[in-house]
Amino acid sequence: MKPMKKKKTEEPELEPLCCCEYIDRNGEKNHMAACLCDCQDLDEGCDRWFTCKSVQPETCERIMDTISDRLRIPWLRGAKKINISIIPPLVLLPGFLHVASWHFLLGVVVLTSLPVLALWYYYLTHRRKEQTLFFLSLGLFSLGYMYYVFLREVVPRGRVGPTQLAVLTCGLFLILFALYRAKKNPGYLSSPASNATSLSSSQIECLNKKGQEKTKGFLGADPLGSLNSRAVKDDLKSSSRVSAGSPTKAKEDWCAKCQLVRPARAWHCRICGICVRRMDHHCVWINSCVGESNHQAFILALLIFLLTSVYGITLTLDTICRDRSVFTALFYCPGVYSNYSSALSFTCVWYSVTITAGMAYIFLIQLINISYNVTEREVQQALRQKTGRRLLWGLIVDTGQYNRGFLRNWHQFSTLGTSTLHHPAEDIV
Repeated sequence: MKPMKKKKTEEPELEPLCCCEYIDRNGEKNHMAACLCDCQDLDEGCDRWFTCKSVQPETCERIMDTISDRLRIPWLRGAKKINISIIPPLVLLPGFLHVASWHFLLGVVVLTSLPVLALWYYYLTHRRKEQTLFFLSLGLFSLGYMYYVFLREVVPRGRVGPTQLAVLTCGLFLILFALYRAKKNPGYLSSPASNATSLSSSQIECLNKKGQEKTKGFLGADPLGSLNSRAVKDDLKSSSRVSAGSPTKAKEDWCAKCQLVRPARAWHCRICGICVRRMDHHCVWINSCVGESNHQAFILALLIFLLTSVYGITLTLDTICRDRSVFTALFYCPGVYSNYSSALSFTCVWYSVTITAGMAYIFLIQLINISYNVTEREVQQALRQKTGRRLLWGLIVDTGQYNRGFLRNWHQFSTLGTSTLHHPAEDIV
């Protein structure tokens, strides 16, 4: 007789949501019209603020969580949630720049306070290990707003030709394309099915011994001897030498959160919550990690941005401060505050100079790290452990572990993401 099949328990079907309804963080159906209802935390915070009493940090966090959960827009099959960190740049940046264009002293105060506020917000979110779209929103909106001011205030003066405008527009679209490529998968490590459960310390040591034997066999079977394969060999040798017979290193290579053994130079990003192959750092400007698969696109985006920004600054200063060199006009442009149009353009120039200087510093550090074949994470780790060689007052940090000379380092960087010698983690460590 055939075994009787058990009847599947029918789950109650959920009613479809209308465009203004949504499921809140408590799992209950809610409506956008009720966004101001049941705001006990907000009422308590306002009462304490009006009575000049301090508001507890936990209350502020609950208020922000409630606001971020209820800030939505109508959408098909339910209202969509809006990330609250996107909104401040869209509102504050135009207001600050317009206020800064009223007077020279106001411009100095505003343009000085903007980087300070951005750094404060960066350290606040970095300390909490939270993802934020604030800097990505700030970067994209800054590009769009600077281009808008250029079209509205600079181009009508007649000093910018169609060719120059076309070059600047192409640079803007190339920046967006490079950012799109940099936002792609940086080289996330997926957890294999066999590593679904955590390993004991004895299993990890056994895995390291087997991995060392496999690594030796793999290194001896390479007949090509190409430059890229030699670089990969050295990485694998150094990794196997450090991890073999070292229980402490084995625990470091094993990621308990991702349930996998990390290959050499991979690291777990606490902000993204996943391990990244050859992780360099977590970049807040793209809200993603910079790793093996997108490091080249990240460098390309920085380079195109710097060239386009310098070109746009040059065109603007040549228009509003005629018969003066770019460097002279940047610091001395008489009569620039005589009308609102030139004052706003000049303020946007200085804002662009501030952003460009910061990106140029990041670009310089990246070029130095690539030349010495170190990642930013390895640099920070070497500084903490005092194991790296510091040059030029700490601007250059050479760990010496992967450095094979300037040309070989750049050749290895140019082939990132194209090598077919990617092996499972247990074959590497």
